[in-house]
Amino acid sequence: MKTLFKSVMRTAPCASPIRASREGAGSMMNVGARFLGTEGGRIAYDDTGGNGRLVIAVPGMGDLRQQYRYLAPRLKEEGYRVVTMDVRGQGASSVHWQDYSAQAAGRDVLALVNTLQASSAIVIGNSFAAGAAAWAAYMAPRCIRGAVLIGPIVRDLPMSPWIAAMVKIGFMGPWRNGFWLKYWDSLFPTQKPADHRHYREQLRRNLSEPGRMSALRRMIGLSKEGTEAIMEKIHMPSLIVMGSKDADFPDPEKEARLLASKLRASVLMVDGAGHYPHVEMPDRVAPGIIAFLGRLA
Repeated sequence: MKTLFKSVMRTAPCASPIRASREGAGSMMNVGARFLGTEGGRIAYDDTGGNGRLVIAVPGMGDLRQQYRYLAPRLKEEGYRVVTMDVRGQGASSVHWQDYSAQAAGRDVLALVNTLQASSAIVIGNSFAAGAAAWAAYMAPRCIRGAVLIGPIVRDLPMSPWIAAMVKIGFMGPWRNGFWLKYWDSLFPTQKPADHRHYREQLRRNLSEPGRMSALRRMIGLSKEGTEAIMEKIHMPSLIVMGSKDADFPDPEKEARLLASKLRASVLMVDGAGHYPHVEMPDRVAPGIIAFLGRLA
């Protein structure tokens, strides 16, 4: 099935409508959200609308589409149509899926491009969702005109036995929600955004919903070997945004340069920022992203 999908998407236009709906009731995550039906589940997304070039922004695992609450308005001011989506199992998207991989998220990105009847899109992906941008470009290169990869985790990083044991224990019991949020807090090493406490509570409530943490645990356990294997086969203009204090990497700048060499990408290092530089230091990150997008044909 995946092989067939890949073959079709490499030749099909990016403008075949797919079923979508809109809901304005339900949980806080659902208010005003649109929903895309695909592969036996629903993907939640927000759309700024307009006729500008389409930008699809995808958050990392264990986070919400509202992660782009600082970046999306700035891109809209520049004339872009910005769509922020929840990944499978998170936010207001469906909980239960057969596949939570970056490749599956890439298929969801392409489904959004199609349902929005756009000829192409620029994809912004944070953390594991950088792999979603890569897979979308690999499966349908004509549909993806460029990508911004923020704190990209696109290969299996070394993990000490001690850390691996801590992660396993952390997800074993009723404390796993608090375990994840404590880790999430640590990813803002220099400064937390003004609305951090409110957003954290929003995230806590979402992860407390049945099945959310189980979905996250499955995502964490997936190998990124397949994603790493396609990186040198992708040809698209790319910008890598990396915080110098991103704790997910032993050497963030080295990781950024390694990936940049494979993609022939530009690099924006953000001194002092962690895994979410676009949230932690938006005033420093947004201009760099806007400048990059402005150079795309």
